[in-house]
Amino acid sequence: MVADARELAGELVGLRRALHREPEVGLHLPRTQERVLRALDGLPLEITTGRDCTSVTAVLRGRGDGVVLLRGDMDALPVQEETGLAFASEVDGAMHGCGHDLHTAMLVGAAHLLSARRDRLGGDVVFMFQPGEEGWEGARTMIREGVLDAAGRRADAAYGLHVFSNLGPAGRFSTRPGVMLAASATLTVTVHGEGGHGSAPHQAKDPVPVLAEMVTALQTAVTRRFDVFDPVVLTVGVLRAGTRSNVIPDTAAFEATIRTFSEESGRRMRETALRVVSGIAEAHGVTAEADYTEGRPPTINDDEEAAFAREVVAETFGDERYAPLADPFTGAEDFSRVLREVPGCFLALGALPPGADPDKAPYNHSPRAVFDDSVVGDGAALLTELARRRLLTPSGGQR
Repeated sequence: MVADARELAGELVGLRRALHREPEVGLHLPRTQERVLRALDGLPLEITTGRDCTSVTAVLRGRGDGVVLLRGDMDALPVQEETGLAFASEVDGAMHGCGHDLHTAMLVGAAHLLSARRDRLGGDVVFMFQPGEEGWEGARTMIREGVLDAAGRRADAAYGLHVFSNLGPAGRFSTRPGVMLAASATLTVTVHGEGGHGSAPHQAKDPVPVLAEMVTALQTAVTRRFDVFDPVVLTVGVLRAGTRSNVIPDTAAFEATIRTFSEESGRRMRETALRVVSGIAEAHGVTAEADYTEGRPPTINDDEEAAFAREVVAETFGDERYAPLADPFTGAEDFSRVLREVPGCFLALGALPPGADPDKAPYNHSPRAVFDDSVVGDGAALLTELARRRLLTPSGGQR
């Protein structure tokens, strides 16, 4: 399998680089969808495209009644690329800064490798080419449109992987049972005071110090009200207030991202955040509008599927190509929505460029993030082996 994948790797790298030159953001990726459909042309697949997004769902029919889903996300980020690569983005303000171009190429590779082995598959494989992972709820849209039942019944297992620009060595896989990535939420707060002259704050109701107190109090709440072994991460990324130094504004606002690792912490953080904001506003005699929006749930690997994935990596590539993760990643992933419905496993794949220092290499989402695309063939091989071996038992039962 690995040898076959590496023979295909040159073509897959070419596809990845073509996608990288023409990144598209969001749920509607017409050029990307067209490239994927061309890359799948001629394979024995039942292909459908999305109604509310430019997704591609392809079903490969095997000989048994098992069903495995493999997912690759396709969308880019609204980031201006600064890598200087020969195949850098040609689209202003858009960049494949999270490696989804690699994921798409890997899934195309798995479709080719598994199609060549369809007569030996103990069931069907669903290939989920997903737009809109970067905050656009692409997985939710595809689930609503039936991707989990695309083969005629619910998938027995689902697998996906994600490359990381600062994890080395390149080509090493990692995962863990249980929580793999955090849940995400957004807190947006607007404080309403009364504007006035900067020299006479007693004649106004200044929302700025109220806002600052809220930011500090929320950080204190994280360290004082939550168990350090079930952590919460809160980062205020946006602050807005005022137009000039001598003008007290009517309003001030902030936006924060919140990451949690359990349903209980997520619920308690919502209650805590809204109570803190409301209490501080009341204490200062102003009002505050607070919106706490739930994002993705935590990405939770099934224990048995994580153990299976570890075995497949070791048997396919050798023990040295697997490194267990001690802790979850604090990032969030909408593959979590698939894993809420179907047992499965999400893996990390190191894509640190040759000679780069992992402590200094730009991380995913950086305008300078660079991924070693030599890992594309191995990613395709792993997805192929996960599906093939999981379908060895026709009903998708115990391995």
